[in-house]
Amino acid sequence: MSTLVASRFPRLDGLAIGLSGLCALHCLGTAIAIGLLSSVAGVLEAPIIHEGGLIIAMVLGAVALGQGARKHGLLLPVAVGALGLGVMAGALSLPHGWAGETVYTIIGVALLAFGHELNRRAFW
Repeated sequence: MSTLVASRFPRLDGLAIGLSGLCALHCLGTAIAIGLLSSVAGVLEAPIIHEGGLIIAMVLGAVALGQGARKHGLLLPVAVGALGLGVMAGALSLPHGWAGETVYTIIGVALLAFGHELNRRAFW
């Protein structure tokens, strides 16, 4: 008969057990996330999502950048933001994928965000 001997490293064992649990959660969570993403991907690629997002960005950009220009009198934030909106609008005419729409959308979003940052800094 063998007798069980207590570990000399109980904290290390506890850490290993916790890590094993995290590994199991990661594997299960990844499988669930991949399943959900594949079923939702078609909805996220719908043109109405992109067009609606652009409309919201245009309205918020016009209001925020327009009010900023009236208050501080600088047109650079408006120009940079408008360029970003234009690039985003142009991206809608490109085919889906990294080579076209995605790259130009990211460039447009970055320009628009930079315009908003210029607008925000103009008040300081």
